[in-house]
This record gives sequence, C-alpha cells and structure tokens, in this order.
Amino acid sequence: MRQLESSKREEKGEAWPLRRFKGSCSLLFRRNSSSSSLRSLTMSHAAVSQAAAVSVSIGNEPSLRRSIFKQNNSISFNSNSWSSSLALNQRTTSIREAKRYTNTTICMSVQQTSSSKVTVSPIELEDPKDPPLNLYKPKASYTAKIVSVERVVGPKAPGETCHIVIDHDGNLPYWEGQSYGVIPPGENPKKPGAPHNVRLYSIASTRYGDFLDGKTASLCVRRAVYYDPETGKEDPSKNGVCSNFLCDSKPGDKIQITGPSGKVMLLPESDPNATHIMIATGTGVAPYRGYLRRLFMENVPNYKFGGLAWLFLGVANTDSLLYDDEFTKYLKDHPENFRFDKALSREEKNKKGGKMYVQDKIEEYSDEIFKLLDNGAHIYFCGLKGMMPGIQDTLKRVAEERGESWDLKLSQLRKNKQWHVEVY
Repeated sequence: MRQLESSKREEKGEAWPLRRFKGSCSLLFRRNSSSSSLRSLTMSHAAVSQAAAVSVSIGNEPSLRRSIFKQNNSISFNSNSWSSSLALNQRTTSIREAKRYTNTTICMSVQQTSSSKVTVSPIELEDPKDPPLNLYKPKASYTAKIVSVERVVGPKAPGETCHIVIDHDGNLPYWEGQSYGVIPPGENPKKPGAPHNVRLYSIASTRYGDFLDGKTASLCVRRAVYYDPETGKEDPSKNGVCSNFLCDSKPGDKIQITGPSGKVMLLPESDPNATHIMIATGTGVAPYRGYLRRLFMENVPNYKFGGLAWLFLGVANTDSLLYDDEFTKYLKDHPENFRFDKALSREEKNKKGGKMYVQDKIEEYSDEIFKLLDNGAHIYFCGLKGMMPGIQDTLKRVAEERGESWDLKLSQLRKNKQWHVEVY
C-alpha cells in the first residue's frame, strides 16, 4: 500500500488512491491442455449462491478441495522453521502446482453472492498468537507468481488502479493490516549493479486470500505516471518503476516479495464488540478491505464480530471508488454493524462550497466520532501523507469547539493504542 521513502515520488498526486477494487473482479486462469481432469473451479468472493464450497475443487478428488498442512499442531512465525512445518500434502493442488491459470473468467461479483458467510481454510492460520514478521528479506526474497491483474476503476477515474492477486503457495503468511515488500526487476539507477529498493504495499486481502485457501495475497496498486508540467506529455523515464511493473504484469509472471511487515495497522481482536473507524484516501483502503472481509464475509470460528466498523473513503469521483460493490453489500447485509461514507472531491461540495475531502466528511460526524473515541473506539488512517494535516486540523478544531485540548486527547489515544496511522 505504501512505498518506502526512496519511492515516494511514485505515489504522489491526487490520484494515488490506496488499493482496492470496484465492482466485480474477474480472475483469469489458463487451463492446462494436458489435464482432462481439471473439470471445475469454484471460487467465491463471498458465498456464491450456487456453490456450497468456496475452495477450489478439481475433478472428483475430495482431497484436492482444500489445502492440508502437515504440522505439529502449531505454527511458528518467529523463524523460518515454519517453512518445513507447513509442508503441503502432496495431493494438495496449489495455483502453481496445478497450473490452473485458465482463460476462463471467474466472476467475483458480490451481487451474485448470498449473505451467508464463507468457510475458510486452513483454519490453522488462526493458531499463532503473534503476527508473522519479515519471513523474507531483501537479500533473500521470496519468488511468488502473479495470478491476475485487473483494472478496478472506471474510465473517468484520474489514472489507473489495479487489483493484483499474487500466489505465494502458503509460504508467505500474513495478517490483516500488514504489508508486502515488492522488489521490481532491473537495476537500481542510483546504485549500478544493485537491485531496486523495496516498495511496500498494504495487503488488500485477509490471511486466507481471495481464493480463501491461504495461498494468495492481493494488492491494490495505482499506476504512477509522470507528466511533464510544460508539455503535458507523459515521460516514461520518470514513471513509477514498481507500480508500472505490477500493473503491466501478466498471469504467471514471477515477482520478488519480502515481508510481511508492520504491526501498527493490525486489527485488534481481543474485543469482538469494539468500534473501528477507518479513514482512507484512494488505495489506502487496501487494509480495510482485508478487515471488512474478515468481519463480514469470512466465517472465522474463533472470531465473531459484533461491534461497529465505520469506513470513510475519499476519492476523486464515482469512477474512482474502490471495492464499492463489496462495501455496499456489507452495508446491506450488516446495517447495524457497518457504516460507509464517501467523499468525492470532484463531484461533491462541502458545507463551505469547496471540494468535499475526507476531512470534511469526518467533520460532518465529528460529535459522534469523538463520543466513540471517548468510549474506546479505534481509529485508523491510511493513504497519502498529505491527507493527515487536513484531518488533524479538523479534529483539533472540533476538539477546541468541545472545550478539549486536541494535543492531550491525541496523546491519550496513542497511549491507549486507539490511534493507528500508516501513510506515505
């Protein structure tokens, strides 16, 4: 979701919305022509109405319907020892092993799903008490493969944003709110002979991935394109290296991954009735997609959410909305537990007649937000670093109007671990 300091230029501009996709998502696979047993592939964004199973089923082999981990009843993320303990059953078919990329389009539209929650596996991913951290590092990265790359914004959106599904074959587990590092191919122009620096992207899926089998991760990436201010023409030599590599990738392409990293945006689950206020601009919505799928779509046996999740998303226009169908579906199915407010800067006006930014939408509900924070709500911010001054100014002004010191309140929120910020 966010890139390191060395690559901030790639993410500049109003358009760098954080990653997520809008409407339906199609995943492309290439059928293995030599395999006549590959009869059916079943996958669901939520619970597909006609399908009882949400795993991939291949032929008539029941054992190929799920990933089976051979392990010693525990998973350790504190060292690379997990790699041997998570050896896959030889009959388990992964995206790579089964070569199940086909030309068949599998629709993930939430409009075709039922409101029932979806079974996930392997449930052993719930066992670890601590999140996996830095299992793979820049000098020893993991080679994953691209499953699909889909443009997820409309024609009137400023710029292109893609939803990218990556196959890690179960070897690079993560938790919701963490990030992957991506090392684009080629040589670092500032360090001849050395690889490019790592770019960090928030993961836009739950630990089970879009296939709900624990073997994939999804990223939401805005293509960084540079236009000469004088000529108005694109200058490819200054385009974002990593974002363009990802958006141009094809199914089966290899990709070097590091991580997972990050703890500040992890979803606190000790209180299943907690309130979570999520604020994003553009692709900053990536981690929240993971949160919301876990809260409202997946049937996780040891976590039943009964609190409130409130999402504020700021983008340029309607065509720029990311994962809108998913979020709208949650709103319909869980009206008591989910709220969703949008700020469309090029289509809406704030109360002063100016453009509607996410901080303006926050101000509309400021009294309610402050009361929720006073009662222990968690608040999250993800997106461009430039979003924070406006938001902080708004919160400070509201606090003063309430006769409170914003500095003291912010200090208390941080002390109570209610304040979560990840911007770039």
